[in-house]
Amino acid sequence: MRGKRSRVPSNYILIILIIACVASLFISYATGFSGGPIQIIADYVFVPMQRGIDLIGSSISVSSEDSKTKQELIAENEALQAEVERLTDQLTKTQLQQSELEELQELFQLSQTYSDYKTTGAHVIARGTTNWFDTFTIDKGTNDGVQVDMNVIAGGGLVGIVTDVGKNYAVVRSVIDDNSNVSAMVLSTEDQCIISGDLASMTEKNMIGLSKLEDPEGKVVPGDSVVTSNISNKYLQGILIGYIDQIEDDSNGLTKSGTITPVVDFRHLTDVLVILQVKETGE
Repeated sequence: MRGKRSRVPSNYILIILIIACVASLFISYATGFSGGPIQIIADYVFVPMQRGIDLIGSSISVSSEDSKTKQELIAENEALQAEVERLTDQLTKTQLQQSELEELQELFQLSQTYSDYKTTGAHVIARGTTNWFDTFTIDKGTNDGVQVDMNVIAGGGLVGIVTDVGKNYAVVRSVIDDNSNVSAMVLSTEDQCIISGDLASMTEKNMIGLSKLEDPEGKVVPGDSVVTSNISNKYLQGILIGYIDQIEDDSNGLTKSGTITPVVDFRHLTDVLVILQVKETGE
């Protein structure tokens, strides 16, 4: 009886041979054997394979580097944005400090101009219902020596007068208010007149009214300075109010009327000086 032979399937044998050939080719290529068909086959098989592997590895490396670069750029952008915000905030604060410094310097110069009067500085903390500072509130009151009828100045001249006062605040009515009337005079000629508040005229032309000007010699001209009069009941003498814009004769032929441009910017009041003195006479 013939014994059984163990037979290996032919497909397995083929696979083993292929693996052996590939291994031989790889060993030949890797160890540098040159020449012959093995080298030629290796050049056609393994060189493209190695290039493909290198390309895939390079792509993965570049992709990883790109991802890292994007993260770094995002971080740098966030850092730059934070720095921009910090510098913007610092610039705003610097501009505000510069503006406050300029206002304080202006008030100091004004106090020197009216050095005969004792003054105290105050911040404007509220204003009336209009877009103008025709009435407003300051942060100084009786605790600081402020009283009703004290004159208030800023921006080179007269702002108005204190009409109400508490311990830590005071209300000011400015010369542009419709209820304001100031006895004044033309500085160059000392001719007397009345300056009347006019919000409508301020809104339209940035001017308030001048009336009852006594100018018998006709010397008053546009551009002349108008100051508080020595005969005023509440306003101290010689405080600049503004400059004559235009004048014309009244129908009575004895007086003149016109308008003046106030020296104070009544749209942007932030700080004022209160003259700590009340005129001795009163209405």
